[in-house]
Amino acid sequence: MKKLILPALLAAALLSLNVMGQTDKKESGTSAADTASIDSIIGALYESISGGSGVARDWDRFRNLFHADARLIPTGKDASSGVLNATSFTPDGYIKRAEPFLMKNGFFEKETARRTLVFGGIAHIFSTYEGRNKESDAKPLVRGINSIQLLNDGKRWWIISVYWQAESPDNPLPGEFLKDG
Repeated sequence: MKKLILPALLAAALLSLNVMGQTDKKESGTSAADTASIDSIIGALYESISGGSGVARDWDRFRNLFHADARLIPTGKDASSGVLNATSFTPDGYIKRAEPFLMKNGFFEKETARRTLVFGGIAHIFSTYEGRNKESDAKPLVRGINSIQLLNDGKRWWIISVYWQAESPDNPLPGEFLKDG
């Protein structure tokens, strides 16, 4: 019986140390620095999904940015009806949907302009983006706006939602979103 208790106590102690130090731990590219400021969490979001064809993304880093109740919500027109729709994903649902495309084609998304509003522990960011299959591509594959909602719980920033729409011929990016404001 004593032989079973000691390993169980040791495992419990290690687990509690792991949980208590979780925000300071650097694992698979995640760090407290990623969530320390609005700039750092937005930068980490773009970095975590960007990479070349065949390059695995750091999905642990990506997951670490999101609140437990977070959603990613792409919008787009239904091909048959032309009606604008939105679909909601958890971070894991987004990974399952996006990973095959990202691995096959490569994708580099970068922020080109930002508008930020903050009240207390909440922030709303309109982040204009450009996406390319290769960093060296002269022309973006896609441009659009990410509407990002953040929560600061007093310890760090969390992404609550990323809700986005790509630019289209009938919905070009407005001039005011092409520069910081």
